[in-house]
Amino acid sequence: MTQDLLKFVSWNVNGLRACASKGFDQVFGDLEADFFCLQETKMQAGQLDLEFPGYQSFWNYADKKGYSGTAIYTRHTPLAVTYGMGVDEHDHEGRVITMEMPDFYLVTVYVPNSQDGLRRLDYRMRWEDDFRAYVTRLDKVKPVIICGDLNVAHEEIDIKNPSSNHRNAGFTDEERAKMTTLLEAGFTDTFRYFYPDKRDAYSWWSYRFKARERNAGWRIDYFLTSRLLNDRLAGASIHDEIYGSDHCPVELLLGR
Repeated sequence: MTQDLLKFVSWNVNGLRACASKGFDQVFGDLEADFFCLQETKMQAGQLDLEFPGYQSFWNYADKKGYSGTAIYTRHTPLAVTYGMGVDEHDHEGRVITMEMPDFYLVTVYVPNSQDGLRRLDYRMRWEDDFRAYVTRLDKVKPVIICGDLNVAHEEIDIKNPSSNHRNAGFTDEERAKMTTLLEAGFTDTFRYFYPDKRDAYSWWSYRFKARERNAGWRIDYFLTSRLLNDRLAGASIHDEIYGSDHCPVELLLGR
């Protein structure tokens, strides 16, 4: 990585032990990120020894085995690391890690899925409000970089088949409105900042119906940044050439 840029990568690995058997080490080395954030690790402490020279790693595990979980690998020593968002209702599923750096906070997040039949939609709405309150509090202290699987395709351009998905988890009016509210609270969707009209750019594909072969996907993995960082944004990309999960990695380049 060039000296004047920081590279951030975020990937929902859909089970890190499974992904590790599908070339995770190679991807990690090839991408050469300063910060490599993971969601849905589906691990408990001690289940996998996966460390890389020059990196520290930080892990948040769900209470429930084989479920959820997040991690951050970093080349840069943080000032502090916290787990969860300080709301007991939300802090047992390993969904949030916050890393404080000198000039920003990095928050990796795995947002709860509203589930089939939208049975968890009400909970999801509470989560959204509490998470937005959490990151806006941080944003009053220093700029925030949010990355992860936000489990929502924000606009119709972010999903292959919008008309048939309006009441499906991840594309309900309620979830999309919460995303709009989060952005309006002072955050930039970095991919759309660079590519406002780009179509067929997705980060998740169902394992069913050969969805990835047909590129029938959803863009649900994001880097959101405080608007204060807009003048430092240097690039955003979706690595849809990388396999190993039903999601692909997404990337942000930030000027120092």
